[in-house]
Amino acid sequence: MISIRIERLTKRFGGQVALDGVSFTIEPGEIFFLLGPSGCGKTTLLRSIAGFCVPDDGRVYFGDEDVTFLPPHRRNTGMMFQSYALWPHLTVAKNVAFGLEERRVPRGDVLLRVAEALESVKMGAYAERKIAQLSGGQQQRVALARALVVRPRALLLDEPLSNLDAKLRLEMRAEIRRVCKESGLTAVYVTHDQKEALSISDRMAVLENGKIAQIGRPTEVYRFPQSKAVADFIGETNFLSGRVVAGTGEGTLVETPVGIFRGFASEPDWSPVSGETVTLSIRPECWTLGKVHSTGEASGQPNLCAGHVASTVYLGEVAQHHFVSGGADLKVFEMNPQASSHPPDREQCLTVDSRDVVILRR
Repeated sequence: MISIRIERLTKRFGGQVALDGVSFTIEPGEIFFLLGPSGCGKTTLLRSIAGFCVPDDGRVYFGDEDVTFLPPHRRNTGMMFQSYALWPHLTVAKNVAFGLEERRVPRGDVLLRVAEALESVKMGAYAERKIAQLSGGQQQRVALARALVVRPRALLLDEPLSNLDAKLRLEMRAEIRRVCKESGLTAVYVTHDQKEALSISDRMAVLENGKIAQIGRPTEVYRFPQSKAVADFIGETNFLSGRVVAGTGEGTLVETPVGIFRGFASEPDWSPVSGETVTLSIRPECWTLGKVHSTGEASGQPNLCAGHVASTVYLGEVAQHHFVSGGADLKVFEMNPQASSHPPDREQCLTVDSRDVVILRR
């Protein structure tokens, strides 16, 4: 296992800055995700780590070794691509053996290591099959075995599951994490799929315009986004503009068009002050939908607003409500919904725990 250290990495393509002084460290054995919208720099960063892209400034270290200008074949990394990049005319075993044969590994060792790699991804019985005889999920396992067989210092994955259907993606998420952990691999994984990142990663970096917007564990990034861009990219959320009324030991009070909310700033070194304009982020699943029991129930009560359900989309495990309150349109996710207990246009109320109200800079 090795660490990967990125120091002030910068890359330009003509007048466009793809990476702008990016710095972070990936710990040994960590599964680290790079994600963000198209054009944010995540693929350029992965290619810089792999050696396919030479930075204009900054350094890349594998452990204590500076590999910034080392060619890809001398970095000893395993790569998994979106397209699999398998040879259709070769058998499964021959595809997996290709990297070892290029390294002139003795024939006996090649056979043994190919067998071990195929067994590790549960493809041992398919060694003599042609690639065209395999399903998409099986081909992805072969691509993973080929990356593992060279015993890489790090595994680099570029949106490897994007060509699979939804069921296979779920299966391969768990499989990739299992193999990486059992093999003790440091892995760097690029994706635009937030669910993939949340379910597999130990930590993740969200990129925006060539810079790191936030780094943290999945729960940290999802529950405590530090900017509107991160909150909007990771999952779904409701944004409410407001003005800080007061700060207390139990949170900061913010007045919004739909009511007063008590919440907490996600940036540890920032304390909103009275009168400051801020934005609240409240995830749709954090709302609790209930009946209004008395006239004016929501008036002046923190973390409660009145309104009505305008429409509902039923998805089985969740009902997605469109809730209207004070002229604002709010998304509300009701988990394990019962038969229609929230008829449209009936006055109802929303409540939310103050720990689920994230205060962001304007």
